[in-house]
Amino acid sequence: MRAAKALFIRHGAENTPEGRALLLLRHCLSPLQRRQFTQTGYFDVVGGDTGNRYRIYAGAAANVCEIGENGRPKIGLCFLPVGDLPIGDVMLAQKIALETCEASALAVARKFTPSGFLFSRSRPLR
Repeated sequence: MRAAKALFIRHGAENTPEGRALLLLRHCLSPLQRRQFTQTGYFDVVGGDTGNRYRIYAGAAANVCEIGENGRPKIGLCFLPVGDLPIGDVMLAQKIALETCEASALAVARKFTPSGFLFSRSRPLR
């Protein structure tokens, strides 16, 4: 009975826009990024132009940080696609932008000083 209930809940969630967006995001992540996202609620991306490392946290705005050499957030970045999109779609767009057109993404991004509190509260999305 529990297995049937869990399957029903999971299937129902996958039929929502948010659920489908998260499935697409997970499908487009590398195995390492997928594991990192599942365990921590964020994943790291390497910028296509500079090779800098960025961390994309679960969220739709002010959820990207450049990571310093010490592995901690260095500069917060806020950039997102136009439209009212599910979180998974926003995160996928951010990943693609940083990997393929990093300079353009950084040109439109609002920079901020990252707060440890803001990013320490990230949690895995199920």
